[in-house]
Amino acid sequence: MTKDTGSEHTGTEHTREEAWSLLNEYTESASLIKHMLAVEAAMCAYAARLGEDETAWGMTGLLHDFDYERWPNPDLDETGHPYTGVAILREAGYPDPMLDAIMGHAEYTGTARTTKMAQCLFAVDELCGFIMAVAYVRPENLAGMKPKSVRKKLKDKRFAAAVSREDIRIGIEELGADEAEHIALCIAAMQGISGELGFE
Repeated sequence: MTKDTGSEHTGTEHTREEAWSLLNEYTESASLIKHMLAVEAAMCAYAARLGEDETAWGMTGLLHDFDYERWPNPDLDETGHPYTGVAILREAGYPDPMLDAIMGHAEYTGTARTTKMAQCLFAVDELCGFIMAVAYVRPENLAGMKPKSVRKKLKDKRFAAAVSREDIRIGIEELGADEAEHIALCIAAMQGISGELGFE
């Protein structure tokens, strides 16, 4: 993977502490918070690899589902997630690249993922959730996890059946990533915050 030659202007004046406070204002579910932390870690890892703004990319991951608990949007319309969350973030002054990426992580919004930030968010979102599921059934949790064990579980349609294998496939394809390398990056990112994810 190579960095885009043009700047995506993804910077933000907001701090990670502000984003964390906003997340906790709207989300009580421990499992959902852990998911957003995992996605944040993966986004930071990709930003570091691509030479992008780790703060902005991390906050995009941290906030991508912050409105989901209150507005889960079973009807997939514009009254719920992620529309409501993006409206809140726009009012708070978060930059458009972050908002576009958050919109793009939900296929039903029809928002094109035209930046690396948006493509990365979509590519890591479902996969991080799946890696968490794999960790829960391993005695060692995240420790020592290898991409091959994740890939094996992905082939078992009964395991973590709610996770969209198609979204994972499309995300990797859009990103132009090698599947094993992509999974390895996400695993390593999550291992780095294993305590925050409840595994230590």
